[in-house]
Amino acid sequence: MTTPLDLLVLGNAIVDVIARTDDAFLAAQGVTKGAMQLIDEERAETLFAAMGPATIVSGGSGANTAVGAALLGAQTGFIGKVRNDELGGLFGHDLKATGVGFTVPPASEGPATARCFVLVTPDGERTMSTYLGACQGLKPEDVDRALVTSARVVYLEGYLWDPPAAKDAFRKAVQIAHQAGNAVALTLSDAFCVGRYRDEFLGLVRDGSIDILFANIGELQSLYQTDDPEAAVAALRDERNARGRHLLGLVTRSSEGALVVQGGEVRSVEASPVREVLDTTGAGDLFAAGFLAGHARGLDNVASARLGTLAAAEVIRHIGARPQADLIGLAKERGLL
Repeated sequence: MTTPLDLLVLGNAIVDVIARTDDAFLAAQGVTKGAMQLIDEERAETLFAAMGPATIVSGGSGANTAVGAALLGAQTGFIGKVRNDELGGLFGHDLKATGVGFTVPPASEGPATARCFVLVTPDGERTMSTYLGACQGLKPEDVDRALVTSARVVYLEGYLWDPPAAKDAFRKAVQIAHQAGNAVALTLSDAFCVGRYRDEFLGLVRDGSIDILFANIGELQSLYQTDDPEAAVAALRDERNARGRHLLGLVTRSSEGALVVQGGEVRSVEASPVREVLDTTGAGDLFAAGFLAGHARGLDNVASARLGTLAAAEVIRHIGARPQADLIGLAKERGLL
């Protein structure tokens, strides 16, 4: 019998290659600061050769959320695809070591395990170039019905909307989750990702596929095609699906904290204080982790969002997108748990 889960994540199984650099290097490499772009294997090798000393750690947006939630006490699982190579083994080991269930069999042939090259500038901004590799091999057969049925929340990573087979896997997970009476969450992942799939993401929101939406303010502006952040929030506030129901929206705003958008109302949550920002990689992922862990504990949405800002603040204090401090201990110190 499948153990009940608080959270099941479908996302790209990626290993992060992180290096500190400067704006001049970004310009020389022709990459857009603060954005994520997809690259092929040849470009991946070229970029790696040009980078300075790097730290290699398991990553992937959805996987970071799964790990963060697990470290806050939630029972979590992950569905994603790696190759049976060295980096694929590293990825699986790191997930399981933090208590995240990961049972999807690795691919025995085809592209290598995915890599994301994260370039961190002195202002803490991260610029990402991603070789998806084996990630794109995720297919509906990898979505275990019993596992999805067991999860109170199924969380979908917007980045994974690129490969057609992964879209089918998403749709299968949504159908199973809703048949079981469980909630489905989507993170928009990146403004450029939204630009590619705006109509499809809005379709998921409006046809009732999505119950909870995570976005940063830039992604939300891209979704509603407006330069006015207040207009974007208002559009989300007024959004209703085909059944006339509002969805729950969580909008992060960097140092301005987060917004909880629900039932036609907007509530603001302050950012947790941070003395020095070293690397913003994973901030949104850990906000979602904190929120969903709070949700699993029965906290209300504002209290859960405060837990999200705490988790986000922890991860931007150091290099890498996985927590290094005791998140439960920090939350108890702040009176959040």
